[in-house]
Amino acid sequence: TRDVLSRTTRDRFEDEIDASFQYSADYTNKFDDKGHELTARFQYEESAEEEISSIEAQSTFPNPIPPSFEKIDNLEDQKRMLLQADYVWPIDEKTQFELGYRGNFNNQKTDYQVAFLDDGTPIIDTDLSNVLVYKEFVNAAYTQFGKKTGKFSYLLGLRMEHSNIQIDQRTTNDYTQKKYTDWFPTANFSYELNESENFTLGINRRLRRPRSRFINPFPSRSSITNLFVGNPDLNPTYTGAFDLGYLKRWEKYTFNGSVYYQKSTSTFTFINVDTGERVAISGNPNDPDSPQVIVPVLKRFPVNLAENNRIGVEFNLTYTPSRRVRLNGNFNLFNSETLGSYEGTSFDATNLSWFARMNASIRLPKKYNIQFRGFYRGPSVTAQSRSKSFYFFSGAINKEILKDKGSLSLRLSDLFNTSRFRNETFTDSFISYTEYQRR
Repeated sequence: TRDVLSRTTRDRFEDEIDASFQYSADYTNKFDDKGHELTARFQYEESAEEEISSIEAQSTFPNPIPPSFEKIDNLEDQKRMLLQADYVWPIDEKTQFELGYRGNFNNQKTDYQVAFLDDGTPIIDTDLSNVLVYKEFVNAAYTQFGKKTGKFSYLLGLRMEHSNIQIDQRTTNDYTQKKYTDWFPTANFSYELNESENFTLGINRRLRRPRSRFINPFPSRSSITNLFVGNPDLNPTYTGAFDLGYLKRWEKYTFNGSVYYQKSTSTFTFINVDTGERVAISGNPNDPDSPQVIVPVLKRFPVNLAENNRIGVEFNLTYTPSRRVRLNGNFNLFNSETLGSYEGTSFDATNLSWFARMNASIRLPKKYNIQFRGFYRGPSVTAQSRSKSFYFFSGAINKEILKDKGSLSLRLSDLFNTSRFRNETFTDSFISYTEYQRR
């Protein structure tokens, strides 16, 4: 056991206002009734999200002190535009060719202000406040060719993406731009033993871009001793995947299983370090003889480590006893190996974990529908942390009204109040425990 040297409570109250609108237009030209067609879509969306937080912090042990107050305004404006066109040409009954383009254009501005109250007057902290403009322009062209010969079929594809990423730190006048072009091939093969049983093989390459929060270098605080800082030099993660699957259908059951292997490079890994700064989190400022506890300020930030290798098995079972009832369960077991180092420290780690999902849909008389969803994730470890398992159940009921032209829905999330993330971070110089729950 450890002795408690000090205790500080920090309460954060947040109001959130969201507003968004979207326009879209679609075009379809069917050349015949055999699937030969050209489709196009234009979509424009604007959204604004304002989060206003008030935070009260107070040391309660060993000496109570008057609380301190701070105020955080986080205003985020976002504009998105989508352009897409697809051409499908069925060359014959067993051969098809596809060609397409997709453009995603995202412009996001985040105004983050932190202020401390001094006699009721907010004083903005310029070291914690900032304005970030993040632009992500992605143009992609892709093509696919598929053919079926007897019981064997294949689908081959190639996708080209050109990315233009701009990170503009208005507060510090720092500007970063990244341009890169990537190629992503795909190959899918299928062999049908009969109408209800087949084997599949899939090979593909993909990427995952960092979110804007991951690249914002200004700190956001969960407490005065814990900071999260983004990394503007963060690059995308690239993954090559291999999947061998088997599908079998019965009258009321469908089974789908697979064995997969994934190799990722430049993976996002979150590093925890001691910043070297120290803060006093207890003591009485009105009593110079009152004891104070000086603790380190910890910082967490993402970096691109060398690689991650994951191998696993997945099973999916669907049971449909009648047209009114559908049950589905999914189980995924995998071993994850991370290989890499940062500033001379090894972050190699091996983790065996699993997760499971359950979904149920039941149609009741008088046009009522009930749905249940459950999820469980097992414990996991990295080179610096251990996360405990957690699970949750959610449910919803839906009623068709107005002669099926409308509906009423009621949803209950986390029925048993168990969706709690618990994590322990450890290094040679500190141990930090975090517990988080979304209400």
